[in-house]
Formats: sequence, structure tokens, C-alpha cells
Amino acid sequence: MFGRGPKKSDNTKYYEILGVPKTASPDDLKKAYKKAAIKNHPDKGGDPEKVSIDDSPGIFVVLIFKRLEEDARTIKFKFNLTYSMSHVLCIKYQSFECQFKLMAVDIGFFSVACYRSRLDKQFKELAHAYEVLSDPEKREIYDQYGEDALKEGMGGGGGMHDPFDIFSSFFGGSPFGGGGSSRGRRQRRGEDVVHPLKVSLEDLYLGTTKKLSLSRNVLCAKCNGKGSKSGASMKCSGCQGNGMKVTIRQLGPGMIQQMQHPCNECKGTGETISDKDRCPQCKGEKVVQEKKVLDVHVEKGMQNGQKITFPGEADEAPDTVTGDIVFVLQQKEHPKFKRKGDDLFVEHSLSLTEALCGFQFILSHLDGRQLLIKSQPGEVVKPDSFKAINDEGMPMYQRPFMKGKLYIHFNVEFPDSLSPDQVEALSKILPPKPQSQLTDMELDECEETTLHDVNIEDEMRRKQAQRQEAYDEDEDMHDGAQRVQCAQQ
Repeated sequence: MFGRGPKKSDNTKYYEILGVPKTASPDDLKKAYKKAAIKNHPDKGGDPEKVSIDDSPGIFVVLIFKRLEEDARTIKFKFNLTYSMSHVLCIKYQSFECQFKLMAVDIGFFSVACYRSRLDKQFKELAHAYEVLSDPEKREIYDQYGEDALKEGMGGGGGMHDPFDIFSSFFGGSPFGGGGSSRGRRQRRGEDVVHPLKVSLEDLYLGTTKKLSLSRNVLCAKCNGKGSKSGASMKCSGCQGNGMKVTIRQLGPGMIQQMQHPCNECKGTGETISDKDRCPQCKGEKVVQEKKVLDVHVEKGMQNGQKITFPGEADEAPDTVTGDIVFVLQQKEHPKFKRKGDDLFVEHSLSLTEALCGFQFILSHLDGRQLLIKSQPGEVVKPDSFKAINDEGMPMYQRPFMKGKLYIHFNVEFPDSLSPDQVEALSKILPPKPQSQLTDMELDECEETTLHDVNIEDEMRRKQAQRQEAYDEDEDMHDGAQRVQCAQQ
């Protein structure tokens, strides 16, 4: 990043928050932080006797009113409030009275929501101040340039760690007892590994089990994921345990270049292990490769895109909650059947004779059964019509004994032409043609036309291409006219 050198800003605020002088040693900072953290921790909750609507160290009250009908009215009410040991205040012992005036109010109901706000803010500021001043590099930048330089990214970035993680590193949890805070030191969660799994429509209809072999990282059993024989590691001296290094170069008067990159000494881990102490099995990597075979059960009725999850089977890493392996079903296209939800669709073509006089055919289902499909006596099937068979669709997921419908879409194939004898025979059988209402004189005045066969899709594509070509020609002519006009000016 290029820019001007940061202007000097406030460089005393963090010392004031911790209550120490600028000459304080690391031990002085630890003692000050520990004392202030216990005093200001939100789960301690302050002094209940001092809780009030106007002077609360960590709450504000939100009132929600509905059904406002009448004129202004002064309302008095009492609440019992105290801190619970969780994140939200609850109604309990200490009472106070609040009086307020509302315009056009008749309380249909109200609810009071109490939140820790000020204590959380103070606790975060305290943790952030200690985080900066306990890091030699950040402290040096803060003393020289102030808080703004850290916000702009100097000293390894302005990101702030969880204040409860810093607190837990001192006390190992809540020191207040009685249930305390539910917060512990939270581990980073590893990434999920997602694999597509191609399945046929038959697999989804019948259900199946597929065996898949995968390689993954697991914690080294010999060193328990420590990477060393002794189980100890050293804080990287190159990055002070941050895993990242920041390089600042002076390019000129008031101009600097700042670059952030992973520490090459610890490969971004923030820890180093001596060569003599490295684990002989994992070579200090803390993890080893393992091959595992997973049985993936595809249940009847599962859908395309549905996920099958194996919790905690992804790559393991130290101080990390192992992610999941997730298989995403991808249904392959079937040559005959189409699926829509729990229903199946199939296309079938009938001749004109079958459509008029009846039909019968055999349909092979996804499980190999042969279904006899036939029309009712005297039934006429119209082109582009649908028929349904109940309980022959897809089994429903986790309810395999219930099934959707099987829809058959009928297409009727007409003959290309008829002989005169066939036309005469059909005319005798079929309903008579409607008689023309036009007289011979009116027919003589009409212009005769000729019908020809056409593929409408090809016609539309050809016309679209012609329109695009004409548009391109107009654009070329318009550009040429503009160039001539500019030349004349």
C-alpha cells in the first residue's frame, strides 16, 4: 500500500484504560489487565443496588408500544431488574420507578428488553488496549504514531481478537462461579470438504450405498498433534507468534510502502519447533495422511442437490474443530423418465389409429417392473394430452411407502397424406365437415392461396439473424455519418 506516513495521533488512551504509565513493564501490564478485567467483566454484572434507568453501568431499556389511541398521559410503572449470569438482564430483585410522558398512548401491551451495552464496550476496550501494548511491535507503532496508525493497518493489521479469548488465557474461563459465562475459548472450525456424487434416477428410486475412498489429514498419534517429541513449541521470534509479518519501507519524504505477508520462519503458524525435537512420524507437521473408506447411503426419494453429511470427517488440525465431509447428489439425466419433485413424467407417441381406436403398450419402470398401459374402450386420446397413474412416481424421502404420480404425455402422429379412397372412407365414418356459409359468388371474389410446410423454430432463428444483420448495418452507417460530420467541423 502506498500513502503518506501516518500522522501522530493520541498515544496515551490505551495506557489510561489500563491505568498504567507509559513506562510500564510487561509484568505491570499483565497485573493491571488482570485486575481491571475481573472488575469490568460483563458476567460480574456490577452492583445491583446501583441499577437505575438513568445511571446504569451496562443497560438500556427498549419499550415497544402498540394500540395507541388516547391523548397524552403520564404513566408510572415499576420493574424488578438485576443481572443474570448470561448475556441478557432478567427481571429480578432490584426495583426502580420510571416516569415518562407519551403522546396519544393507551398501552395495549409492552415488552421490556434489557441489554448489556456499556460493560461490553468497556471490556472490549480493555482487552484491545492490552492486546496492543503487550505486543512489542504494535506498542512501538502506537507510542510513535498513535491509535490511528494501528487502525490503518500498521503493526499486523487493526483486527481485534475476541476479548473473551484474551480473558480466558489468564483465567481459563469465568472466575465468578455460579454458572458464570457460557463463553469459553472458542476453537477455530475447520473447512468442510464438499464432493459431488453422481447418481442415476434408478439409484434415487431404489436407494443405494456407494463406497468412496478418501485421503485426509489426521492428528499425528505419536505426538498427539504437537509436532514435537516433548510436546512443547516455541513462540516464533520472527512474527512474535502472530503468523504474519509487516514490512514497512520508506519510499521518500512522507511516503511509505507497507506489505503484509505470512512469516517465512513459522509458515504462518506462529510457532517453531527445533529440529532435534521434531516428531519422527509427522516431521513436525502435526498431521499425517490417512486413507478412509466411507459408505454413502443414498436413501429412496432423495433429490438432486440434496446433501449427505459426515460430521467431523474432514481434515484434522491442532486446536481446530474438524469440519464435515459433504456429498452433494447430482442426478444424471435419464433417457426416458423426467423427475419433478415426487412425480415422474414420460413421453409416449401414438399413431392416429391408436388415438382414435384405442391403444395398449408396456412401460418398463425404474425398478424393472413391466406396467401394462391401455386405454378405455371408446376413449379418444387428444394430441398433447396427459394421463396419470397414482402411486407409480418417486418414493417420498423418509416415507418410501408413499409415492407420487406417473404422468404420461401423449403425442399423436398424423399421416403425411391420404389417398382419395381413404378420404372418402373417413368422411363416411367421421362426423360431417361443417358446411361453408359462403356463396359461389363470394368464393369467386376471394384470392386463392397455397399452404406449404414450415419449421417454425428454423423460421424464427432465420428472422432473428436477419434483424441482427440489419441492426449492425445501421450502426456502421451511423458511425460513418458521425465521422463525416466531425471532419466538416
